[in-house]
Amino acid sequence: MTETATLKIWRGEDPAAGRWEAHAVPFERGQSVLDGLRWIRVNKDPSLAIRFSCINANACKECMMELDGETVYACTARLEPREMTLSPLSNKTLVRDLVTEIAPPAERFAAERIAVKEKP
Repeated sequence: MTETATLKIWRGEDPAAGRWEAHAVPFERGQSVLDGLRWIRVNKDPSLAIRFSCINANACKECMMELDGETVYACTARLEPREMTLSPLSNKTLVRDLVTEIAPPAERFAAERIAVKEKP
């Protein structure tokens, strides 16, 4: 019998109106939590919102989330054959599911000013 990891994932766009979903993921030693999340997107639910950019080291830190209440990088946190609770960063603005706003405030405001100036 193969082992499984259960990822209990917070879902939603509104912190006050979200829900928890649990997904059983095939477990193999050495996998990361990000591997488990990507398996869910490919095999179970393509609507799961996650952020990662492992091929571009300049964008690292995009996969940060909370695992059992601790802030981790999903790409380095190890998947374990047990229930693991994943939630968005509690100190950041929620976008959807496990994705939070990560751009520094100064960069967000600059982009918003440019967008406002460009509107007809």
